[in-house]
Amino acid sequence: MSDCLFCKITKKEISSDIVFEGVDLLVFKDVHPKAPVHVLIVPKEHIQSIAHLEKNHNEIISKLIYTAKRVAKETYNLTGYKLIFNVGRSGGQVIDHLHLHLLGGWSMGEDPNQVISKV
Repeated sequence: MSDCLFCKITKKEISSDIVFEGVDLLVFKDVHPKAPVHVLIVPKEHIQSIAHLEKNHNEIISKLIYTAKRVAKETYNLTGYKLIFNVGRSGGQVIDHLHLHLLGGWSMGEDPNQVISKV
């Protein structure tokens, strides 16, 4: 999609703070973080949302989740974190390109459950 923000980021037509890049996906910092650590794991292939997945997308979903786990541990040394997919406007999805939010880094005493309605 030529007008998709995340497609432009994955093609490096728009700069972003890249944390990790794989063959099929890109991980970059969210520009409006809702947690001390807030990155997006985005497939390079344009898939509009979870609602638009096809059976042939099983591998990319697995890669998104595995990469989130790896980035949480290896890049940020997180022992606890949240993974969130927003689906459709009524589900909080703002960009029509499948992406997984990785949120973490809260201090003791902070309530990570408050971010669910804000992501």
